[in-house]
Amino acid sequence: MKAIADTGFLVAFGNRNDLHHEWALHLAQQVTEPLLTCEAVIAEAAFHLRDALLVLDFIRTGLIQLAFTLADHTSRIAELAQRYRDRRPDLADLCLIRMSELHPKHSVITTDLADFRIYRRNRREVIPLIHPPMTA
Repeated sequence: MKAIADTGFLVAFGNRNDLHHEWALHLAQQVTEPLLTCEAVIAEAAFHLRDALLVLDFIRTGLIQLAFTLADHTSRIAELAQRYRDRRPDLADLCLIRMSELHPKHSVITTDLADFRIYRRNRREVIPLIHPPMTA
């Protein structure tokens, strides 16, 4: 599976009390190569889980791999921030949009459908998503 991990997936995977924990566990069992992510996602996940060691363990065990350097993409991130200013995107989301542009064969694993259904890569392309089943 070629994918990019968002914060919601990592939090669901690491927190057995999370609404999407079982979904995240099932998905993690299908991972055959590290999921790509960025430092902003790592920081958010560590904050929400209140466990930096657990998040670092996701890297150590090969569940995720840091694959983005913000300094290399600041002008594109600024363009995205301006474009989606009305949605008030966080830095992690902006980095993931950019990562999706850089890795077009990768889907974004997220629980944040409200935003990621709006965001576009390369200005007009829908970002392919992997997300929990929708409930009625």
